[in-house]
Amino acid sequence: MKVGAFTVAKADLPFEEALDWFVEAGCEAVEIGTANYTGDAHCSLAELNSSKRKRDAFMKAIESRGLVLSGLSCHGNPLHPDKRIANAHHEGFRATVKLASKLGIECVNGFSGLPGGGPQDRVPNWVVAPWPEDHLAALEYQWNEVAIPYWQKEARYAANNGVHICFEMHPNFLVYNPETLIKLREACGKYGERICANFDPSHLFWQGIEPAAAVRWLQEHGEVIKHFHAKDSCVYQWNARVNGVLDTKHYGDEPNRSWIFRTVGYGHDDSVWKDLISTLRMYGYDGVLSIEHEDSLMTADEGFLKAVKFLKDVLISAAAGEITWA
Repeated sequence: MKVGAFTVAKADLPFEEALDWFVEAGCEAVEIGTANYTGDAHCSLAELNSSKRKRDAFMKAIESRGLVLSGLSCHGNPLHPDKRIANAHHEGFRATVKLASKLGIECVNGFSGLPGGGPQDRVPNWVVAPWPEDHLAALEYQWNEVAIPYWQKEARYAANNGVHICFEMHPNFLVYNPETLIKLREACGKYGERICANFDPSHLFWQGIEPAAAVRWLQEHGEVIKHFHAKDSCVYQWNARVNGVLDTKHYGDEPNRSWIFRTVGYGHDDSVWKDLISTLRMYGYDGVLSIEHEDSLMTADEGFLKAVKFLKDVLISAAAGEITWA
């Protein structure tokens, strides 16, 4: 395994300066944002897709520093009921797949998207309960009329480009847990194996999901996990015991929220992360742990440095080797 970085946290730095910063921090891989919610501070899709010379220079900047490129990320909502937003995010996704194919990169990371609750809606609608019955009708519309037809087509496009679509299981999108990810993967039929996971435990912890159990369950459905975000979260029981974990307060209102995102090790201790990393290896994932910084109590600099140190202490870097004692 390698410690990597999602470079959007240093979007204020020019590309090569950001790479130098991550190398100095101890990272061995980078994940680059390309479009949509992630922005494109370190990657111009138009320039790189149109110029082999610029693609070569882009990869040389990464590889000459001893880094690997773990994935391209274009987190967005191509299912948005506002067609202007949906079309822009779709185009960003397609252009990212195209670039990944040209660069020989396997993983395009993003979200499943979320439609409205019906064809006349103007905003997305995340359904979290089956009653009243109009919520089930909304889910039926979202899955069968919008998401499945769209992702069937995009899974085929990804297959034709030799790329995997790696969804973060993220609340406020249709795919938010292992069950919904596999539902979409299976609905995409012969191209369903292209629907994979960018496994981010931070979104699972606060939902009450045990990430190590989720890893086992997903990998029993195939080689589902293709990328990993190293991010933690912490549930503050003094608030959760009163109001539960569904929380719409601003992320900056830390004292009153039921949970917040944390740098790895500040939400769960090393025993939890050792179990998770060991389970990843046990079930076939031995790739990059890409640090995503969204800890509102720390600067990106401090959060990254603490995360790198923590992960280097708990990850498994060498191949397991032969079992000689049994």
